[in-house]
Amino acid sequence: MPDLTRLAETHLAAALTDEHGRSAELIIRDDVLRQSVIALRSGSELAEHNSPHAATLQVLVGRVRVTGAGDGEVAAGEIHLLTHERHAVAALEDSVFLLTTVTSMPGQAHDGS
Repeated sequence: MPDLTRLAETHLAAALTDEHGRSAELIIRDDVLRQSVIALRSGSELAEHNSPHAATLQVLVGRVRVTGAGDGEVAAGEIHLLTHERHAVAALEDSVFLLTTVTSMPGQAHDGS
């Protein structure tokens, strides 16, 4: 079972020394469900991208801003529902979050990988 506290510490340390200011790891993969730990150094971001069918972002450490539809700041201990529209995530301080996604909806074809 993944230890989120340890993963947050490890990935934040890696993000602080990464030239792009980020570090990530897919920690759970179960059919269409994916959970990833993502760390961003303050001032770095994940550029605008499409959202999967369903997704949430739960901040474990720090504070991030989600831009696009459903703009908002999300702080440690808070969870944010990501809309189905393009969005970006910017670190307002050194941050780590758990990204949970569903890659296809029930009844839709998926590759199972």
